[in-house]
Amino acid sequence: MLCFLYITTTLLFLAQHHHQAFSTSTFVYAGCSPSKFPENSQYQTNLNSLFSSIATTASHAIYNSFTTGTDSPPGNAVYGLYQCRGDLDTPSCASCIQNGIAQLSLVCAYAFSASLQLDSCFIRYSNNNFLGQNDTNLAYRRCSTSTSSDADFVRRRDDVLADLQSGDGFRVTSSGLVQGYAQCIGDLATTDCTTCLAEAVSQLRNSCGSAKAADVYLAQCYARYWASGYYFHSPAEYSDEDIGRTVAIIVGVLAGLALFVVFISFFKRTSSKGN
Repeated sequence: MLCFLYITTTLLFLAQHHHQAFSTSTFVYAGCSPSKFPENSQYQTNLNSLFSSIATTASHAIYNSFTTGTDSPPGNAVYGLYQCRGDLDTPSCASCIQNGIAQLSLVCAYAFSASLQLDSCFIRYSNNNFLGQNDTNLAYRRCSTSTSSDADFVRRRDDVLADLQSGDGFRVTSSGLVQGYAQCIGDLATTDCTTCLAEAVSQLRNSCGSAKAADVYLAQCYARYWASGYYFHSPAEYSDEDIGRTVAIIVGVLAGLALFVVFISFFKRTSSKGN
């Protein structure tokens, strides 16, 4: 029980300090389908093969897409991709992807479709072929609670957003003390990338208003900006939605640990009675 209490305290500490310093493997969001595949199924074999291909390829390329298995019988093929941030070197990309696969396997265990975004890399897979399909649906959005109505900040932010919207692939820009970057999925055509980024920038303006920092992740692109010194540097800089996602994951982990402790206690009592 002391071990359980220690792990609980540690997880709550991590939740409190999770947002204070970003690394390449900092969790941003995850999405899991409610439908699950059976353990030891052909789909699981194909998914493991996909993860292996992703982990191997990430050591020498920051983007790639894959199809593993065949769709006969229907539903067994797995379609997937990964992408690292455009300024990441391949060793850092490989490390981020390996961490992402480990997290995805835990957070979305046995899910037919799932996606996971870390600060510097993204992984997605599905039993439906989404590769090459245009998709600007919102995946995740966060806006800092700190805001500014300063005219210079607003003008600089708009300059950054305008520059990001005109980009293709990976683009970094700044204006005064406001910085930002944006990226499209690797196989997206230039015109489709522009369309996706335009939607992301529109949501940054309309949904986050005068926030000093904001991120918008769509299915095939993302854009983010921040004022220097205000890039989600403390838990207070996160919206309730973002904190809720982190708490939900921690609650899930704690629930699993609680069940484990109950099982161990039951096992010990059973063993004592037997002796």
